Amino acid sequence: MAYKKQSAGLLLFRRSAAGTEVLLGHMGGPFWARRDAGAWTVPKGEYEDDEEPWAAARREFREELGLAPPDGTPVPLGDTVQSGGKHVTVWAVEGDLDLDGFVPGTFTMEWPKGSGRMAEFPELDRAAWLGLDAGRALVVRAQAVFLDRLAEHV
Repeated sequence: MAYKKQSAGLLLFRRSAAGTEVLLGHMGGPFWARRDAGAWTVPKGEYEDDEEPWAAARREFREELGLAPPDGTPVPLGDTVQSGGKHVTVWAVEGDLDLDGFVPGTFTMEWPKGSGRMAEFPELDRAAWLGLDAGRALVVRAQAVFLDRLAEHV
């Protein structure tokens, strides 16, 4: 069987006077620095077949935001396949989180490409609470389905 890239994520949501809001992150690194639409994501990350997806979603939330995922009843939002072929599975959890403690995880890559220099970048360079409509306009296209499914739940 061919290896498939698979990610698991946790979409935190809260209810406010303005409606339902979701916590999304703007992807870090040079490829996303000047983009907004299509550059936001559910906090998520890859996992191997021997790791439970729900455990991976909680681990990746902590790694990407530097904050513990809130406890709560997970709402399965299913999965989708992104344009690059990555399979993404997401759960929603209702809760609030103060972003003052946001300390993103980092990754290292050669930059500029072909230079031989390695540079470190944040996995997410910012995180924000967004209304569902604003989130749909900014999130990676394939992940908008998770906001739609959450809207059906709430």
